[in-house]
Amino acid sequence: MRFEFIADEHVKVKTFLKKHEVSKGLLAKIKFRGGAILVNNQPQNATYLLDVGDYVTIDIPAEKGFETLEAIELPLDILYEDDHFLVLNKPYGVASIPSVNHSNTIANFIKGYYVKQNYENQQVHIVTRLDRDTSGLMLFAKHGYAHARLDKQLQKKSIEKRYFALVKGDGHLEPEGEIIAPIARDEDSIITRRVAKGGKYAHTSYKIVASYGNIHLVYIHLHTGRTHQIRVHFSHIGFPLLGDDLYGGSLEDGIQRQALHCHYLSFYHPFLEQDLQLESPLPDDFSNLITQLSTNTL
Repeated sequence: MRFEFIADEHVKVKTFLKKHEVSKGLLAKIKFRGGAILVNNQPQNATYLLDVGDYVTIDIPAEKGFETLEAIELPLDILYEDDHFLVLNKPYGVASIPSVNHSNTIANFIKGYYVKQNYENQQVHIVTRLDRDTSGLMLFAKHGYAHARLDKQLQKKSIEKRYFALVKGDGHLEPEGEIIAPIARDEDSIITRRVAKGGKYAHTSYKIVASYGNIHLVYIHLHTGRTHQIRVHFSHIGFPLLGDDLYGGSLEDGIQRQALHCHYLSFYHPFLEQDLQLESPLPDDFSNLITQLSTNTL
């Protein structure tokens, strides 16, 4: 894959490319795996000294992907795709990545799709992942350089994700609010997390969209991305998600998984140089439950 730039200062190639998120690792791949660096269409190395106005081209070698990740073909609900990024509408009940307990995962299906399409790059780069029983938008980079460009946005927390959730509790839930509470790994579990002093900073904001007795449909904005953050935060304030038995949610309210859906995703597309915004409709189990709750409260 080829990328082109125009030098705007008198520096070495590697210094110039670093400004464009070309890492030392990527430069090594270019050098040792069949890529190329060109300046004004002539091969050069990373220490070549640029002049202002020079045309810099990098040819990045193809990524064949890990052989240990099995390619599995399955129909996917792809909401956006170009040469650099792919956004998928993930169903609930499917893990994002393989583990001891999960093999048929989104990563397997994405690789299967890449193989079927005969893409040159077949390495799966997950930018934003979701829990197994959370549905909605997942973002993938289609090559390592695209992933590096979005990693910068992740560090700056400029990739925005918003969720719908159904929560239940007997106390009073403010119409809108902020939950700022540190999250740490539970000492007695390798899976669960908890609010704990000394944990990592975590910030969630929400707004109630509708209420059905002691059940509330909330729209959530994640300001940080800690593991299980939404589930932990709402359990912490006494309003666990419906169906989330791991964090105290009820399984008796018409949904058999945590009622959490990633509805909105936005990020800056570094190659198109524009903001992308995508939305995913609520899945049937979620929307059917809302209809049922609405009917029961009439």
